Amino acid sequence: MFSTSIQQKTMKNLLSFLVVLFFANIVTASNFSAPNPKNIFLKGTSLNIEISNSGNVLWKYQVPQSSKVFAFAGPDFEIDGKTFECKLIDIQCIGEPKKLSIGVTEYVVQGAFQQVPDVFLRITFRIPDNNPVVRFRYELIGIGNHFLTKSKGVDNLSYLSLSVPEISKIKEVKLSEFNEMVHSFCLSEREMDARNFNNQTSFMGPIVVGSDSGYSFLVAYEHGSQAPDLFLKYSLSSDKTIALTAAKGNYCNNFPITKENPYQSVWFEAAAIQGNEDQLAEKYRQFVLCNMTPNSETRKPYIFYNTWNFQERNKHWYKKPYLSDMTTERMLQEIEVAHQMGIDVFVIDAGWFEKTGDWQPSKSRFPDELKTVKAKLDSYGMKLGLWFNPTVAGMTSKMYSNYKDCLKKVNNEQSKPSPIWETEESYGMCLVSRYRDAFADELIRLAKEVGVRYFKWDAINQYGCNDPNHFHGTEQNSPQERWDNYGFELGRSMNYVVDKLCKAFPDAIVDFDITEGGRSVGLGFLASGKYFLINNGPYYQNYDVPINPDKDNWNIFFYPGAARSWICRTPLTLDKWIPSVLFLTHYLPDNPYENQSITVGSLILGQNGIWGDLLKISPEGIGFFHESLGYYKQVRDDITKATMIRDGAVGGSPEVYEKINPENGKGAMVIFSSHKGSYEYVSRSKPNPKFWSTTGVDVKFDKEGFAVIKVTFDKAEGKIIFFGVDQK
Repeated sequence: MFSTSIQQKTMKNLLSFLVVLFFANIVTASNFSAPNPKNIFLKGTSLNIEISNSGNVLWKYQVPQSSKVFAFAGPDFEIDGKTFECKLIDIQCIGEPKKLSIGVTEYVVQGAFQQVPDVFLRITFRIPDNNPVVRFRYELIGIGNHFLTKSKGVDNLSYLSLSVPEISKIKEVKLSEFNEMVHSFCLSEREMDARNFNNQTSFMGPIVVGSDSGYSFLVAYEHGSQAPDLFLKYSLSSDKTIALTAAKGNYCNNFPITKENPYQSVWFEAAAIQGNEDQLAEKYRQFVLCNMTPNSETRKPYIFYNTWNFQERNKHWYKKPYLSDMTTERMLQEIEVAHQMGIDVFVIDAGWFEKTGDWQPSKSRFPDELKTVKAKLDSYGMKLGLWFNPTVAGMTSKMYSNYKDCLKKVNNEQSKPSPIWETEESYGMCLVSRYRDAFADELIRLAKEVGVRYFKWDAINQYGCNDPNHFHGTEQNSPQERWDNYGFELGRSMNYVVDKLCKAFPDAIVDFDITEGGRSVGLGFLASGKYFLINNGPYYQNYDVPINPDKDNWNIFFYPGAARSWICRTPLTLDKWIPSVLFLTHYLPDNPYENQSITVGSLILGQNGIWGDLLKISPEGIGFFHESLGYYKQVRDDITKATMIRDGAVGGSPEVYEKINPENGKGAMVIFSSHKGSYEYVSRSKPNPKFWSTTGVDVKFDKEGFAVIKVTFDKAEGKIIFFGVDQK
């Protein structure tokens, strides 16, 4: 006769076994192969994945047609106060492979923890059809009464580790370093060698790259913050291991692991090729452009106009309110000029609304609630864009009234309301709460009723709330823990809102303004939207120049000319890894021609933004924009696809850019000079022989197909050549 304890143990094991069977919906498909119960193979054109869970390895990345394998250890979690290594049983494929709209196939694999068999690890892999970058994400799903814990008061979660014994050097690639000299986030790459492995260096990423014996690899995570504010971190070990772990805020202590609300990690990425780092960077760049998100409108090279610079001129030059010309009449006049210039998206910045939160067009400034404006844009095939602050709601708004429980609070105190650009005072709202669905619904309503398709988001800072009643901790967690978890979850809530909007309106674009520091910058938001990178650049304070902020204009580079463009072009080095089309930056269209040539030459490299006083552009200037941007539109998809080549320093003479699609030779070259003189340049690409250029440019082709260019400058300006265009 069995004892009670043995019966209980037997029943528990039987229950666990039945639960495993319940969750494991086994399928057979040509994309999967399982030669034995322990191994699952996911096959792609550019990579193969084997899930085996043998030893310390959970899955392996193999470069096709080679023996090169990169082995990944799985995630380790602290569950119920105990740290469990990733030892899985009954690993099986869940459901059919799913073909996504962006040339990606999604596979789901699941296994139970050997130590806790009623807790499951689900891994989602997204494998592109023709790219070596795989995205993957973990989910913890529980049936019993289990919790993610922090027995030592800090995050205890290891996402992955990778052994690279043959690697002599690696490189950290940062996207979120805020460079005070240009007042912008810029690319930062830092090499590390044996000294760093031996001394167990930790660093931020989000990308780590390495090469050995003709192969290159990368690992990355999709999250965001300003360096050096770490939420996740890489750590090196003397045994040549790279580990990625949680640093802070990734979860709250006693997070319940349930079927209905599983713990979901951020997305990760891995890639490897036969080739060098630059070749891998090209593949990664292509992945970000084509395979990272279904929100494909964000990747299209539209030309944007924004009203804000003229609003600033009203304030600082003409001593008028920011919103003094926020009228239907003024907008219609600007739309007419923008259309003649070749603008695709017309963005009305702060002040179009009556109050924040409810986001209704201002009846005092736009009596017909933007209907005439939208009709004018429709007649020209242009898109309407509007400005938003997603984290505020007006004092008399319905949003504030209905979502008072979602106010931002710090230590149980809410901040005082403040005016938003000469409109009603507003309260801060927590985007990591149920309010996020309400805000998403507001955007969907505006897309439906007003016809908005471009949504500029501004003033979203990394931190701001530790209320225990939202989605970032409870009363069980300390204020600091809730504060950190808010900072971690903010970016994910932003993605949630964007994806909900884009599911309803696939042609919508959301642009997150990162023109100030302290914002969530990294790969995370790029999985849903794009960035608004630079508005006016540095303030006087960046250069230790004291001013009177109550009287003076803080902006240094507020005026047309070459200097402003130096600042704006500096972050273009990001294009090595991330297409520059995802970093909207605005250039000034003011007369004279020299400034306009710099503006067009700069924006066509991918940043694609214009703002200023359109009504003061000369007819000749409007004609130049119309002609040059017309040629740009013939090859802008090729320019977007092409990796940037730069020769010479920003602000130097000459400063040369090539954006040529190697598949067909179409694209552009731009040469800037800050001084009068003549220069010669031989292209590194082989351009298409059909071309159009601005004045003062002589183009010939050598016998190998390279362009031999001679340019003459009378003053600081930009020289532009479009290759592969049909002459008008």
